[in-house]
Amino acid sequence: MPTDIPSSHQDLLDDDARAFAFLGTVMTDGSPQVTPVWFDVADGMIRINTARGRTKYRNMRHRPRVALGIADPKDPYRGLQIRGTVVGSTEAGGRAHIDRLAKKYRGWETYPVPPGQVRVIFTIRIDSVSVND
Repeated sequence: MPTDIPSSHQDLLDDDARAFAFLGTVMTDGSPQVTPVWFDVADGMIRINTARGRTKYRNMRHRPRVALGIADPKDPYRGLQIRGTVVGSTEAGGRAHIDRLAKKYRGWETYPVPPGQVRVIFTIRIDSVSVND
C-alpha cells in the first residue's frame, strides 16, 4: 500500500473494497472533467485503465495533474481525496490489466474490448492525500 495513505483508510485501496475512484482531469479550456473509474495499486502508485483516444486519455497525456475521490462503498461519507501526477502510460499489458480490473469489480474473467480498441494503463503518483470520516 502507498505509505502516503493513512492506515485508517488504506483498506479503500484493497481489491476487496471494490471502491470506485472519481478521476478529475483538466480539459484544454481549463474546465474540469470527472469520470468514475476502476483502479488498482501497484508499487505505491494508483493505476487506471482506459481506451486510447478517450477524453481522460487525452487530458492525462497533455495535462498530467489529476485528482481522485475514492468513497467507501459501505459509507460514502468516508473516503480519500488524492491529488497526483500521471508519471507513466503504457499499452503493454493494457488488455491483461482491464481483465484484472473486470475480475475485481464485476467478477468477469474477461472485459469485452471491442475490436480495434487499444487499452492503456496510466500510472499516477500520489502527491497529497486528505481523508474524510
